[in-house]
Amino acid sequence: MMAPRFWTALCALTFGSAALAAPQLTPRATDSLDTWLESEVPFAREGILDNIGSDGAYAKSSKSGIVIASPSTSNPDYYYTWTRDSALVVKTLVDLFKNGDTDLLTVIEEYINSQAYIQTISNPSGGLSSGGLGEPKFNVDETSYTGSWGRPQRDGPALRATALIAFGQWLIDGGYESTAADIVWPIVRNDLSYVAQYWNSSGYDLWEEVNGESFFTTAVQHRALVEGSKFASQVGSSCSYCDSQAPQILCFLQSYWTGSYTLANFGSSRTGKDANTILGSIHTFDPEAGCDDTTFQPCSARALANHKVVTDSFRSIYTVNSGKSAGQAVAVGRYPEDSYYNGNPWYLCTMAAAELLYDALYQWDKAGTLTISSVSLNFFKDLYSSAATGTYSSSSATYSSIVSAVKTYADGYMSIAEQYAYTNGSMSEQFSKSDGTPESARDLTWSYAALLTANMRRNSVVPPPWGETSASIVPGQCSATSATGTYSTATNTNWPSTLTGGSGSTTTGGTTSSKTTTTSKTTTTTGSCTTPTSVAVTFNVIATTAYGENVKLAGSIAALGSWDTSNAIALSADKYTSSNHLWYVTKSLPAGQVIEYKYIRVESDGTVEWESDPNRSYTVPAACATTAVTVSDNWR
Repeated sequence: MMAPRFWTALCALTFGSAALAAPQLTPRATDSLDTWLESEVPFAREGILDNIGSDGAYAKSSKSGIVIASPSTSNPDYYYTWTRDSALVVKTLVDLFKNGDTDLLTVIEEYINSQAYIQTISNPSGGLSSGGLGEPKFNVDETSYTGSWGRPQRDGPALRATALIAFGQWLIDGGYESTAADIVWPIVRNDLSYVAQYWNSSGYDLWEEVNGESFFTTAVQHRALVEGSKFASQVGSSCSYCDSQAPQILCFLQSYWTGSYTLANFGSSRTGKDANTILGSIHTFDPEAGCDDTTFQPCSARALANHKVVTDSFRSIYTVNSGKSAGQAVAVGRYPEDSYYNGNPWYLCTMAAAELLYDALYQWDKAGTLTISSVSLNFFKDLYSSAATGTYSSSSATYSSIVSAVKTYADGYMSIAEQYAYTNGSMSEQFSKSDGTPESARDLTWSYAALLTANMRRNSVVPPPWGETSASIVPGQCSATSATGTYSTATNTNWPSTLTGGSGSTTTGGTTSSKTTTTSKTTTTTGSCTTPTSVAVTFNVIATTAYGENVKLAGSIAALGSWDTSNAIALSADKYTSSNHLWYVTKSLPAGQVIEYKYIRVESDGTVEWESDPNRSYTVPAACATTAVTVSDNWR
């Protein structure tokens, strides 16, 4: 972890109660988004680790692996651990870890250990097998919070299952199937059992205000059961209750579509225009999926139409959005009727609006086409006045113009987060709708996670697929059903000694930044292991080419031609299709080697076209037992 933030030396810290004087900082002036993200990405990573016990700078009194929502202990008091927030944050860490940030291994293990115990805590929502998994938050010392609260909240178990499955898949891919089965699966099985049993029961939404049915909750529950069934089979088990309930949840998910936007909640008197629905789409994004309306994929007509309706609902109610017409990025809050802390924009909601568009860009690029329907037409016309219904190939001028406009639009939302973040990069929960001053809880962990995921998607770094392509068929008839799963205490937290993280790097869209860890964390997985001397690195790039054109890889080391285009490495196009413009090559590279590289397009006459700056950077992993990795890029 990086050195403590500059103001900590000037503020009185009392780690036992996590009290910290509010930093006297001013919002930063806007400069280049790329420049800001270069510094903000490592800051956000540090911001998350600062908020994880017991070694995090602001979470010293928390149990090991406990993720606090914020160090703020008054006005508001967020010094608790929420199942939902924690799962979303750790899923982000798992994605970073799987992309090369191996220093995160220990904190992921500690989180999993903490959740195995938290599942057993009797609380106001019940016990392990009697509804207690729906309890929204706990004290940081792993005791039950017994005060008045909006409970139960049924998204937490689904999101925790998703985070743990992501790590479990890494274990399986690395040959640790037994570890995934013995440690991860019992925790996941409890959460899947809860989802299957209670998905059709009302509960509080992710904003903890509406008791009813929530789009976000239903969407993430569907995803969890789909990927949970596959994970079960991979660890030698089964999940029949996943298989029986997932289609019915998908069926119910369709009822949130109003015809023009996605209704956030049933059971609310509000309009239902809510960032809940944007968050639902980005957290069920599947990079292998098409623009599927049934799962509200980011590039779907439903998701884009909803994006316009939700973001437009904030244009006239926030002073900071004054003068911004349709098609220009705006500060985004939770919902327009919001009054919590005066109803301000939220950093995470604003960045979610960007992330959905980055996801859509990835899906269009992968498909090689973009479709405008009557449902999504108004969204596109805001950005490209000549937009008309139809399907446009990636080789067309219309496609290029629209994609460029959407990218600019998405960057606009990120620039708003940049504009109203503190000068040192700190992000609170909200910023003032009047002048952009940061408001409410400081250093919100979820804000930092939202920054990291949006940045990854901006650079076409996407998570693994969760199975949407085989789980998007809506049953002909919806049934209000439930199923009983299996609950049991997860007792095994004995991680193998060969699972060492070592030093690593954070990969964000081909730009890798090395880290130095100065945290006092000590690994629980010491022991000898086989460290590789070389690693087979597969470079995948999505690049649209014409007949006779070829794609090659040029880089800073001899194995990649030392930037000499005549010695660049040729990529294969034998998997290239009209819907998947994939070029790839596998090279054996020295473990731990830091490289810079770019792709080049070579015309039939020998003319060389370099992709745009900056150079891509990558650190070849040197972790134990790592023999092969894949780097996935999109042509710039």
